[in-house]
Amino acid sequence: MTDPHDSTGHAPGRGPSDDRQADAGGQAVSRPVALVTGASRGLGFLLARELGDRGYDVVICARSGDSMAAARDDLTRRGTDVLAVEADVGDAADAQRLVEETERRFGQLDLLVTNAGVIQVGPATQMRAEDYAQAMDVMFWGVLHTVNAALPLLQRRRGRVLAVTSIGGKLPTPHLLPYAAAKHAAVGYAEGLRVEAARLGIGVTVAVPGLMRTGSTRNALFTGDWAAERRWFTLAASTPLLSMDAERAARRLIAATLRGRPEVSLTPAAKIGVRAHALAPGLTLRAAATVERLLPRPSAAIGDERSGPPLPGHTTGRQPGWFHRLTRLDRDAAHRWHELDDPA
Repeated sequence: MTDPHDSTGHAPGRGPSDDRQADAGGQAVSRPVALVTGASRGLGFLLARELGDRGYDVVICARSGDSMAAARDDLTRRGTDVLAVEADVGDAADAQRLVEETERRFGQLDLLVTNAGVIQVGPATQMRAEDYAQAMDVMFWGVLHTVNAALPLLQRRRGRVLAVTSIGGKLPTPHLLPYAAAKHAAVGYAEGLRVEAARLGIGVTVAVPGLMRTGSTRNALFTGDWAAERRWFTLAASTPLLSMDAERAARRLIAATLRGRPEVSLTPAAKIGVRAHALAPGLTLRAAATVERLLPRPSAAIGDERSGPPLPGHTTGRQPGWFHRLTRLDRDAAHRWHELDDPA
């Protein structure tokens, strides 16, 4: 398939300095356009920022219009032409409207990044059916609806899709079952899409990142022993050997997408885990079961309503001083990447 981008990541004849340039025949040529879902904070915001810095006009979306104000203003200050659209991509009509507003504003779409997500942390015995439905709505149906709406525009531009999945879509992940189930579905869909979209001239990159320091733990949803679940998850996300700097992750994901790579894994732990599970699934399942025994026990019996609803991390109460010291990296990321500007 012909690569519609040059080695810098810009489409031929396009650059970041001017809104419009002239081609060899003197005709105006528009800048490339990217649409990023779930871009009000965290990795989604950083992916949008990376694309803006590479010369793209950018459409960002989130379920709350107010939540995008800080991200939109940040991108605008960097010189990016930004359109912020309030949309719930888990709803097919909203996803269609999002793409239509993109075309109405910019007239084209060169790159779609499906990044919207929700993280629910807690034991399987205290997850509700609606927790799984919410995860699937955002991280599977949200991908499917947005891709379906965008395919005609992407085919017209021989564009690309970056499907942001997770290591949780490749490996068993205790205390993250709704998230893992939805990400497994997203991985399967994105891999199949790559095979079939090639006929349409559309490239698809499946991103399988491990833990990243985005600060998202304060907005993750916790169930069971809320405070204990937040502690282990935030500590893991703050540990350099287990997690990755989110800015570096965004740069690598966009670079891999523009080079046309079929799949990109981030963090050594994620790469080792995927390879180990492919070669020895029984071994990795036993290892995951061992890890699960180290995690907090359920705070109530199966089906006990006293377990309470999921709570965002920032509402689970005060943590001890040692936790505050050990999770500075996660806290700093939350301040920098708008996790405080867009509370769940």
